[in-house]
Amino acid sequence: MSSTGKREETTPNKSLLRALCRESVKPPPFWLMRQAGRYLPEYRATRAKAGGFLDLCYTPELAIEVSLQPYRRFATDAVILFSDILVVADALGRKVSFVEGEGPRLDPLEDVASIPRFEPDRFHAHLEPVYEAVRGLAKTLADGPALIGFAGAPWTVACYMVDGGGSRDFGRTKGWAFEDPEGFAQLIERLIEATAEYLIAQARAGAEALQLFDSWAGLLPPDDFARWCIAPAKEIVRRVKDVVPGVLMIGFPRGAGLSYERYGAEAGVDGIAIDPTVPCPWAAAALQPHAALQGNLDPYRLLVGGAGMEDAARSILETLGGGPFIFNLGHGILPATPLENVERLVALVRGQP
Repeated sequence: MSSTGKREETTPNKSLLRALCRESVKPPPFWLMRQAGRYLPEYRATRAKAGGFLDLCYTPELAIEVSLQPYRRFATDAVILFSDILVVADALGRKVSFVEGEGPRLDPLEDVASIPRFEPDRFHAHLEPVYEAVRGLAKTLADGPALIGFAGAPWTVACYMVDGGGSRDFGRTKGWAFEDPEGFAQLIERLIEATAEYLIAQARAGAEALQLFDSWAGLLPPDDFARWCIAPAKEIVRRVKDVVPGVLMIGFPRGAGLSYERYGAEAGVDGIAIDPTVPCPWAAAALQPHAALQGNLDPYRLLVGGAGMEDAARSILETLGGGPFIFNLGHGILPATPLENVERLVALVRGQP
C-alpha cells in the first residue's frame, strides 16, 4: 500500500484473487459462506467464552480466532472476517441486540426524521475493534490464503433497520420504499455512505477482497431491484475502488433470479456469488464471460452429504470450472452440518478421489 493510503495494483498470487481477476484456476479456490460457525466445536467453545454474539464480533482477539478456525481445519483458500452485517447499523447509533434463537433486534425506523446521521469519527471509533481484527488477520495471513472483508448491502441492512429485525417479507420496508421512494432513498444514501466508508477502512486494514451481501435482494421486482440493489452496489464499488483501486469486490444479490445478469453488467463487481436456485449452465453462459462466479452448492446438500452432495458438487465443478470460478455454497453453512461432510466436500473440490 502506498503512502497515500491507496493499494498498489499488482498481479495477485493467491488463487482466490487470481480467480477474481478472471483467471481460470485449477483446482478452483474454495471457501464456504458462514464457514466460521456453530458446526465447528472450536467455534462453540470460543463463542461460550465471549458471552454475547456482538461481544465476539467486537473483541479482536476472539474475532481473529474464530475467523482462522475453518482455515486451520480445512485449508480454505480464503479467510473471511468474522463479524455481522448489522455492525454498520449499530455504529450509526441504531442499537443492535441478538436474542438467542430469534436473531437480531433493533428499534425500527419510523420515518425520514428517524434516519441516523453519519458521524465519521464516532462511526469509525465504534468499529475500530473490527478494523483491529482485520489488521491482525492480514498480518497472520500475509503468505497464506486471501483475506475477505464484507458488509451488508444497503437494501438488506435497511430491511432490518426499518422492520426492527428479521421478517419473512420485510413488509414495512417494502411499504416505505414503494409509498415514499424519495424518503426511503435518503436512508439508502446514508447506508451507501456508511457502507463505503466501512469497506474502505477494511481494505486499508488489509482485506484483499470485499463481499457485499444483499441477502434480501430477491424480495424486489426488477425495476425496484435496479434502484435499491444495483444502483447502491455500483456506487459503493465506485467509491471503494476510487480510494483502494487494487481491492477486488464480490456481489451477492441472493434470490435475484434473472436480474443477476443485469447486476453483473452494471454493478461493477469483480465476482458474482450465486445462490442455489441459479442454473449453472445459464450462469456459465450469461454471467461468467463478464465476471468470476462464486457458488453455489445448496447448504442442505452439504448438511445431508452422501452421493447427492457429491453429484451436485461435481456438476457445479464441471459446469463452472472451465472459467473464472470460486467454489462455495449458495448461502451460509448450516449449524447442524457434520464435519465429515465438509471434509468430503473439500477433498472433492481439491480433486481427491
